[in-house]
Amino acid sequence: MAERMRPDDVTGTGRSRYTQRMRIPSLDRNGSRRFRTIPARVLLPNLVTLLALGVGLTGIRLAFEGKMELALGAIVFAALLDGIDGRLARLMKGQSRFGAELDSLADFMNFGCAPALILYLWGLNALGNVGWIAAMVFAICGALRLARFNVMVDAPDKPVWADKFFTGVPAPAGAIVVMLPIYVDLLGLGHASELLVALYTLAIGFLMVSQLPVFSGKRVGKRVPREAVLPLIVAMVLFFALLVAYPWQVLSLGTVAYLVCLPLGWVAFKRHSRQDAEASVDAGRARPAEEQPTAASHAIPSDRSEKDNERPPRLN
Repeated sequence: MAERMRPDDVTGTGRSRYTQRMRIPSLDRNGSRRFRTIPARVLLPNLVTLLALGVGLTGIRLAFEGKMELALGAIVFAALLDGIDGRLARLMKGQSRFGAELDSLADFMNFGCAPALILYLWGLNALGNVGWIAAMVFAICGALRLARFNVMVDAPDKPVWADKFFTGVPAPAGAIVVMLPIYVDLLGLGHASELLVALYTLAIGFLMVSQLPVFSGKRVGKRVPREAVLPLIVAMVLFFALLVAYPWQVLSLGTVAYLVCLPLGWVAFKRHSRQDAEASVDAGRARPAEEQPTAASHAIPSDRSEKDNERPPRLN
């Protein structure tokens, strides 16, 4: 039971730990509370994240109403907004811990739950419990993927070149890729087998939680050569024009190209790891002789007990 508060803890000269930890809000001259103002540069990225969350939830509603084309468009639009809010926060220097947590929760809803429900309502429901399990596993993989990203983003021993790669397929890309059977169906190329769609959904979910290195694209666009500005603008305008005019063709080709390029990220990651290991070996060889560890430094002192001598050298 909590210790009873003595009278002098509140009104006396001695203050208790409880009253010491209480924070009294600052008051202005009129006696009203003075609240801390928040810069607009911090609010704007969070508003974009909330807009993306609303779009993802609307996509789920459209799927329940049978409007699959609009539901897919909502998920694609949410993915575009997800790529904007982070860059907007870094550009405006409006990063915050609250914004990072909000972004993760929105990503789980938009790219974990929403694609799973859309796939289930589109065709996986024909498999009954099997289809629901496939959709549920994909959503769970999305949650695990985002949780692992939040843990690994502040890794202190991560090399600089590791920022070029994600560990596993990112959640927005996984949401776009997993809906490939629906793109093919809307193109009129045939309705894929529900069992094949379930296996494909599970495969994409496992790619999200795998250790496969995937190009992140975080450093793309930070520094653009002056002569490449206008061609880049034209290319972006052309891409969005094609996406609006031929959405299912562009999404299908983009999904296939993304899956084909996944091994390239693994090859590039291995090359960077090999170069990093070779650089470490060369740096060790270049150290002066007096800095090199000697056999005497690894010798076990004679005053240690026999129990310590029996331990492996790496533990001693």
